[in-house]
Amino acid sequence: MMTVRLIAHTPEPEKVVAAAAKLCYSDAHITDLLDGLTEEKTAKFLTMLSDLGHASPIEHASFTFGIEGVSRTLLAQITRHRIASFSVQSQRYVRLEDFRYVIPPEIEAAPAAKAAFIDAMNADAKHYLELVKALEEKHTHTLMEQGMPEKTARAKASKMANEDARFVLPNACETKMVMTMNCRSLNNFFNLRCCNRAQWEIRAVADEMLRLVYPLAPHVFAAAGPRCLAGPCPEGGMCCGKQNAVRDKYATLKQEAENHG
Repeated sequence: MMTVRLIAHTPEPEKVVAAAAKLCYSDAHITDLLDGLTEEKTAKFLTMLSDLGHASPIEHASFTFGIEGVSRTLLAQITRHRIASFSVQSQRYVRLEDFRYVIPPEIEAAPAAKAAFIDAMNADAKHYLELVKALEEKHTHTLMEQGMPEKTARAKASKMANEDARFVLPNACETKMVMTMNCRSLNNFFNLRCCNRAQWEIRAVADEMLRLVYPLAPHVFAAAGPRCLAGPCPEGGMCCGKQNAVRDKYATLKQEAENHG
């Protein structure tokens, strides 16, 4: 099951952003930047940044998420957001004895497709473990022939076997990661990945991330979500045609997040 947790963030993120904005637009000294930054003045600075389209100050606040129960397909997409930091569970160093996978909703909803999918996953898991065993034996034998003690050889061979056996693992294979993004990158991420045209899995992760950060920085993330929240859909002929429903969805998401924040 997909899990998204906010595990750390910049303390008082909006105040930090407001301090950076204050520096840009006044002759305040560094030692005085936080002076007088009440909630009202902080909100005023953040609204000014939004109105001016001045996004660089919001890069000073960042959020770190723990994400698990997602597929390697999602990993390939989310790591395209390069203004971010990622630490991902390694298939090279972690042997997947407990093979878990993500079933796409459309497959889950079709009994025949689901049965075929599960059969394929079970076969992949079986082949993976068979490859691990065969490669481990091969590498152990080679290393011992080179004079390495058996215990040391088996420990090294285990990692060597994982490295090549992982090639048989499918995109559906579950992974987990820790990811950090600054607020500017997050807003861009939400623009792209909350859109109905985004793949279902990364859209679900983006929605949950937005739900977690919004109560902590509601002015910074006031317009967060797909681009059609603030104007016409930019997707042209590929527009989903559900702009009103999308706007309602994210208005409700933000209201619920604020109520439970």
